[in-house]
Amino acid sequence: MRHIDRVRRCCMSLPHATEHMQWGGLVFKVAEKVFAWLALEPGKTWLCFKCTPEEFAELTEREGIIQAPYFARNHWVALETEDALPVRELDQRLRRSYELVVEKLPKKTRAAITQAHL
Repeated sequence: MRHIDRVRRCCMSLPHATEHMQWGGLVFKVAEKVFAWLALEPGKTWLCFKCTPEEFAELTEREGIIQAPYFARNHWVALETEDALPVRELDQRLRRSYELVVEKLPKKTRAAITQAHL
């Protein structure tokens, strides 16, 4: 998979992001909350991330993007192919997923992450 390194670089460049082996792939978390999942083996999907309800509706209308198995109720999408999104948009969507998760963190945790980013 040619995008694994790019996804890892993008996700790990975010403040306090961590990487874990979980669910048969790489899970990217902030404050122990998942913001992206990356498959390491070929399968039906290769990457999942969180989005807003509006983005969820728009993205799942696009070819190669489906509701993420097990996560769809929380507005997660899954990419079926590595070219489902242009590279630049993929980076933006991963950063947005991270931001959405950070927004839901407790105020004190969020403040610590925000301070680290300045």
